[in-house]
Amino acid sequence: MEPSRTFSIHFWLNTAKKKDNLAPIYARVTVNGKRSEISLKRQTSVTYWDTKSKKTTSRTPEGKALNSYLDQVHAKLLECHKQLSSGFELVTSKGIKARFLGQDKSHKTLLELIAYHNENMVGTLKFGTLKNYFTTENYIKRFLFKKKKVNDIYLKQLTYSFIIDFEQFLRKGPSINRSKPLKNNGIMKHLERLKKLMNLATELEWLDKNPFTRFKLKFNKHEKAFLSKDELEILENAKLREKGHQIVKDMFIFACYTGLSYIDVRMLAEDNISRGIDGDYWIFKQREKNEQFIKIPLLDSAWEILKKYAYHSKKNNGLLLPVYSNQKVNMYLKKITDSLNINKKVTFHSARHTFATTVTLSNGVPIETVSKLLGHTKLSTTQVYARVLEEKVSIDIQDLKNKLKVINEQDEKVNNY
Repeated sequence: MEPSRTFSIHFWLNTAKKKDNLAPIYARVTVNGKRSEISLKRQTSVTYWDTKSKKTTSRTPEGKALNSYLDQVHAKLLECHKQLSSGFELVTSKGIKARFLGQDKSHKTLLELIAYHNENMVGTLKFGTLKNYFTTENYIKRFLFKKKKVNDIYLKQLTYSFIIDFEQFLRKGPSINRSKPLKNNGIMKHLERLKKLMNLATELEWLDKNPFTRFKLKFNKHEKAFLSKDELEILENAKLREKGHQIVKDMFIFACYTGLSYIDVRMLAEDNISRGIDGDYWIFKQREKNEQFIKIPLLDSAWEILKKYAYHSKKNNGLLLPVYSNQKVNMYLKKITDSLNINKKVTFHSARHTFATTVTLSNGVPIETVSKLLGHTKLSTTQVYARVLEEKVSIDIQDLKNKLKVINEQDEKVNNY
């Protein structure tokens, strides 16, 4: 790469655009005899312009401010030249101009980063996850337009205050899909995605300093609903009149005894059912969410539901169960639980919690086994589900009391002997 031999900066007035004795000021950058001109968006009186010093001779406050600005521009252009030279990049007048205006490759914008992320994550992230990123992108665009009065912003302009302003915008403004403001955890999810984007920008070296360094995401912890042993029994024994309600109930019960998520139940196919090492039927499947392979022995309650809907796969390309849309399922679940006086906010995902808590952990299944059944990659993820029920605590403590009683009786016999 041939180094630059000449480099100069020259300020001049474009008198061809003079109006009322005022002419716009331009900066001319010359490298190896090739020029690029930059409009500085300033103008001054032709009368007071000194072509030798390339400054105004006006001693008014405005004149002094203009000269100070020209000094800053000169210093910035020198710095742009230095950055290109020290970075072993080709130094040209156009390159220096682009660096000065923030238009070169090292000055990416926020929306360019989002576009890069979304394009490169296709096939890596699930559609639902990408869809969430698209929603976050829409909020960012709305924030930039309404609050910052711009259509885009350079990554180098992102600061800690930008994050705070964006957070407040999400808290005070209406949501995209509803008129009500977003709740705290929804806001934190959008900020979490923005943080991941900033991490990506840092790794790509598009950003020198991550504005999220000092920002902490603050999620509110909510107890997620699950059915107790008695509630699960009530639901299993319930006789529902409407066919749709009965189908949703069966799908929910199936998930309670397998731990499968909504999408995994919906996509469960004939080739996912095979005999395991014990000779019984198991589910062998990749989770739709993280592609983690799971092996789940079929409990009797789940197996009975599969047999009940055996006809379904013949009409639906091998899919085993009739699963409605997630929205419809959750709507029906609310009606079902209300009719059974189960006073909990139950969604289809509550079945997964019920499997982890009521069906497995409370019956003594080790958390390591539950973690494998749920398809978690980390044990810490499973601990979210690991609620110890009062009934289980009572049983465990009673067992402890009995063991201690036996030990004490043995000690007494030894002492008496």
